[in-house]
Amino acid sequence: MNLYGLIGYPLTHSFSKKYFTEKFANTGLSDLVRYELFPLRNIEEFESLLKQYAPNLKGLNVTIPYKITVMPLLTDLDKRAEKVGSVNTIAVLSDGTTKGYNTDIDGFQQSLSPLILANHSHALILGTGGAAKGVAYVLDKAGIDYTLVSRKPEASQLSYQQLDRKIMEQHTLVINTTPLGMFPNIELYPDIPYQHVGSRHFFYDLVYNPAQTLFLQKAAMQGASVKNGLEMLYLQAEQSWRIWCNPT
Repeated sequence: MNLYGLIGYPLTHSFSKKYFTEKFANTGLSDLVRYELFPLRNIEEFESLLKQYAPNLKGLNVTIPYKITVMPLLTDLDKRAEKVGSVNTIAVLSDGTTKGYNTDIDGFQQSLSPLILANHSHALILGTGGAAKGVAYVLDKAGIDYTLVSRKPEASQLSYQQLDRKIMEQHTLVINTTPLGMFPNIELYPDIPYQHVGSRHFFYDLVYNPAQTLFLQKAAMQGASVKNGLEMLYLQAEQSWRIWCNPT
């Protein structure tokens, strides 16, 4: 039986196993493949995971906090993943080598309608991790200027404390790529000045569990349009499956 799974830590929030288990059942593959969760406390456990489940392990998804740190441990990288600097899908090839891809790009891009992209020229990306890199890649391709917001900002980035009325009014697309608000810590949310948000804003949260985080609730109360990351999860998962079935 071929094995697929998800690495990250923690994984209590993830819908990936449910999604793929249902997919395999609906397509008559349940007797041939299965999908498991592999919570790794540190990325150093990755290579032992590969050895433990070889040769049955054929592919992995990658989530917080390993989308960047797993890259040096892979045999090869898809050109786009290398350019973005983040991996969320790994194909384990028949010879035991591994190749990293980024399907977050496809999921995020396809879940944003052309109308949304056309209506916003400036965006704030909350967070600077692996997910943020995929989001930045899509916005750059769409011609949307973006600014990264971090608790410890580097050059050309902003801190949360620097966000004011002027910045919020200019940046009408706001994307949360941090795990703040993710189950079970649903009481958390990015510390931004929500009082400066209005009907011109669109808030996108990569978190999908719960369906409406406090980040989205607070934005919606100010009149903003909101969307969570569940559709993005499904879209990137389908792209992952296509890669696993036909790695290139």
